[in-house]
Amino acid sequence: MINLNRRTLLSSIGTASVLAPFLAIERAMAEQATQHANHAPSGDPSQEEMMALHERQMTDLFGDNLYKEEHIAMLLYPGFTALDLVGPHYFFACMFGAKVHLVTTENDLSAVASDLGLSIQPTIKMADVPANIDVLFVPGGTNGTLGIMNRKDVMGWVADRASRARFVTSVCTGSMVLAKAGLLEGKRATSHWATRPVLKEFGATPVDERVVKDGNIVTGAGVSAGLDYAIALVEMLRGRAYAEALVLQSEYDPQPPIKAGRLEEASPPVREMMETMFTPLQGQFAALAK
Repeated sequence: MINLNRRTLLSSIGTASVLAPFLAIERAMAEQATQHANHAPSGDPSQEEMMALHERQMTDLFGDNLYKEEHIAMLLYPGFTALDLVGPHYFFACMFGAKVHLVTTENDLSAVASDLGLSIQPTIKMADVPANIDVLFVPGGTNGTLGIMNRKDVMGWVADRASRARFVTSVCTGSMVLAKAGLLEGKRATSHWATRPVLKEFGATPVDERVVKDGNIVTGAGVSAGLDYAIALVEMLRGRAYAEALVLQSEYDPQPPIKAGRLEEASPPVREMMETMFTPLQGQFAALAK
């Protein structure tokens, strides 16, 4: 276990990009203690004493999972679906000590626009990502995803990093990218409902579930399933207690006002319209399996 002393803990609490369970509470308590230090009655616990107490509480609960140094590479390409990436990013960035790389497929570190125009700032180019990573993650999209599936440089990079990654993962049509890279042959996997059947064309077994695990391959279904995928992966990386703490921290308790997230739950007119709309896209992905 890495020795996490209080100086390291205090420093990390001040870093907005690293928020482990309870650290927001820790920071608030530390700031309050500092503000009232001169007025505190004799005998009140000092900031250092409070930090030591909460460090012990976290260590008791999480054990060796409190602090690790996973390298997580999240691919950014023009036309990706933002929610595929942003939901998982929250959970990964909340793992104390984890290094999240936002990897651009482009030539510089300019912001990468999603399919609906939300731009995300990358942190690293493909060539600069460590050779050995813990998690490779690919978000989905539509035309943007089809585009990178035709790029040899991107597919080569995905196949290379996947060959050594502890976990090879995706959300939504990101599984099409993994499949095109030859990573899903003989594997159980999922995708967005519109493209899930296409997985058969790449030699995979389509599974109608929110999160599908097959060895070190972890795939999530469409868009919002990225939250479920991320929670499942955090549990695999850090254990049940850590994942549960992040579920509570994020107040993840979905109660959709309209329950129509699956084909069988949608009304017939809506289902028929959506299936018809996505049929051409399904054909485009299938064509790339040839």
